Parts: sequence; C-alpha cells; structure tokens
Amino acid sequence: MRVLKYGALLVGAGLVLLPLVWMVVASITPEAAIVRYPPSLLPGGFTTDHYTQIWERIPFGRQFLNTVVFAGGVTAISLLLDSLAAYALARMDFPGKNAVFVLILLLLMIPPQVTLVPLFQLLSSLDWINTYQGLIVPRATNAFGIFFLRQYFLTIPRELDEAARIDGSSEFGIYRRVILPLSGPALLTLGLFHFMYNWNDLLWPLVFTTETDMQTLPAGLALFMGEHVIEYGLLMAGAVLTLLPMVAAFLLVQRRFIEGIATTGMK
Repeated sequence: MRVLKYGALLVGAGLVLLPLVWMVVASITPEAAIVRYPPSLLPGGFTTDHYTQIWERIPFGRQFLNTVVFAGGVTAISLLLDSLAAYALARMDFPGKNAVFVLILLLLMIPPQVTLVPLFQLLSSLDWINTYQGLIVPRATNAFGIFFLRQYFLTIPRELDEAARIDGSSEFGIYRRVILPLSGPALLTLGLFHFMYNWNDLLWPLVFTTETDMQTLPAGLALFMGEHVIEYGLLMAGAVLTLLPMVAAFLLVQRRFIEGIATTGMK
C-alpha cells in the first residue's frame, strides 16, 4: 500500500509539473524545433538566444521593475488595511459588526471583471491611467484578506487583550504589540497570496496601462502572442524569468506558509 500510495503521488506530481518542464525545455529550444510535428518533450537543439532577445524585444528590465512595484505595493498596503479591518471585526464590538462582515463575504462573490469599466472611467477622470497609483490604489484592500485574517485573529486568546488593557494599552497598541506579532504565519501566507496573484495578473495591468514602459511582465509577454503567430521560445523564456521570483518567495516562507494555512479557520 505504501508503494502504491507514493507511486500515485509521483504520477500526480509528474502531471502537475509537466507544463513547467515543457516551459523550461521550450525556453532553451530553437523556435523551429518547438513547432515541429510531432511534438516532443526532448529539446531538438539548444539555444540561449531567447533569453538574450527578450531583453531587446521588450523593455524587460523596466517591466520587471513595474511588476515589483505593483505587486509589492499592493501587498504591503493590503496587509496593513486588511489587518486593521480584520482586527476590528475579530476583537472589537460595534453596531452593525455582523452586517459589515456579511457584506465583505458578499464582495467575494462579485467577479472582478464586473468592476473594470466603472473603475476605468473613474481612473481616467482622475488621470491615473498609466500610473503606479492607478494600478495600486484600487487594489489597496481585499475582501478575502480581511476574511482570512479575521479567522486567524479569532484563534488568539482574548485574555491577552485584557492583560494589555490592564497595562494601559490602547486598541491600536493591542493591534500593534499583541495581535500582529502573534500573526506572523497568517500575514506571511496572505502576503504570498497577494504577491503571487498580482505578480501574475494579466487583465488588470493590460486594461489600465497603455504604454509599454508602464506595463507589467504578464502584459508585456502578451505581445509575443499574435493573432496568427505565437513566438513560443521568447514567451517561455520570459515566463521562466517571471517565475523565478515567485519560486524564491515561496521557498523563503514555505514553513510559515504551511503553518498559516493549517491554523487559519480553526474557529
């Protein structure tokens, strides 16, 4: 049974990793060998031209910086605002508290595509198209993040709050000195979620940036997917370079990430 179990896990892992393997192989394979028929997982040659040409075909460095600013800015601001809202919903009592929480849950059911047109009109009237604030501010908070952190904050004993109040701490002091230090796994987990989602997002930057120098990497790589021709080698090389920061971020926080997933939602 153990052999069967690990065998099934290996087969499942292989199926999941198959697209990643093909992406890496295609990034170092000449274009003619990629589109040959029948297709093959084995590289039909070796080249590093795709990794050098991508820096010439698009402003890769600038778009990489845009992606870092966009994903990093959204992550930092969202963690602050989400944690403040989650603290209020989890640790404070005020009229309409349950109604506010239900409203936040309802926001999770609204497809983000529904809000694109009114948001574009609003940002256009503010002259925020092709700006960092236009990319970051509309995503400055997230209903899922509020729900996620609220569930984690509920697992922290309230006796710690009372002890801090007896010592003369304010609500913000409790939030900053008690709740946040104990919520490291949840904050890292949510931060990774926010960073990965915005790093890989294509639709949002594609709609709200029209200049090449303001686009993020997913939007920039979309230029290699034409109506009739797709430049697979360049596209896969860009995808590999785009993936590396995500892999590094996960490896850095994987232990806390698993801990945050395991403990959130216990209550």
